[in-house]
Amino acid sequence: MSAAASPRPLALITGASAGIGAAFAKAYAARGHDLALAARRVDRLETLAAELSAAYGIEAFAVPADLAEFEAHAAVLAAVAARGRSVDVLVNNAGFSIAQSFTGVSWDRQRAFLMTLVVNACGLAYGVIPGMVAQGRGAIVNVGSLAAFAPGVAGHSLYPGAKSLTVKWSQALAAELKGTGVRVTVTCPGFTLTEFAEANGTKAVMDEAPRRFFQTAEQVVAATLAANDRGQVVVVPGLHNKMAATLLRYLPERLVIAILTQASAKYHLED
Repeated sequence: MSAAASPRPLALITGASAGIGAAFAKAYAARGHDLALAARRVDRLETLAAELSAAYGIEAFAVPADLAEFEAHAAVLAAVAARGRSVDVLVNNAGFSIAQSFTGVSWDRQRAFLMTLVVNACGLAYGVIPGMVAQGRGAIVNVGSLAAFAPGVAGHSLYPGAKSLTVKWSQALAAELKGTGVRVTVTCPGFTLTEFAEANGTKAVMDEAPRRFFQTAEQVVAATLAANDRGQVVVVPGLHNKMAATLLRYLPERLVIAILTQASAKYHLED
């Protein structure tokens, strides 16, 4: 059966080559979805696509994409359309962080961050929502962070703001799409066992954190999909993370900043 003739819904997942993105891919494959897997590491995408196709009898294909580039979302959607497919589920998972001061790296790098986490994520949603509404069904899952609830501190300058925007934008989308059959969920995980910390240079921090505070990517994804199934807009996976989110929201901001600044100083990263 060709991809165009497939009766299965299609999930488009960004940042799908590892970690939470790969876990989303496996979870949706297990649900019987075909997969469009978007990321830069094509070899990993193709390997994962082949494994999931064989394991679950679905169609999975790689969409090479660097979402740090201007208008990259348009090329991703064009690649999906070229296969005669429309998107039934969008998972905006691609992302990274910059563990340095705002001016400690080039503006090109900061702009790439915003393109990946904000601009192209919004562009993908903008492109798929009309088709979902026309069908009367669909799902958008945006990957936020526990950092969305924290005040800004030195280092990772744009990360809390970008994740806070992801939460607020998701809430707005959910309100706008109410009654259309399109469910919007933003997930805000805390410490998760993935390659993320190693990639952004904060592995030392993660290694010293107590293991009981960590979740696996699979646990994050399971909680997120369950929330989306029941129409929950904001989900914080894990009881310890829920408690942390509550403290970040309601403790005096000066106290939270002092705690976070002390932690940041302990694990200072040079520009």
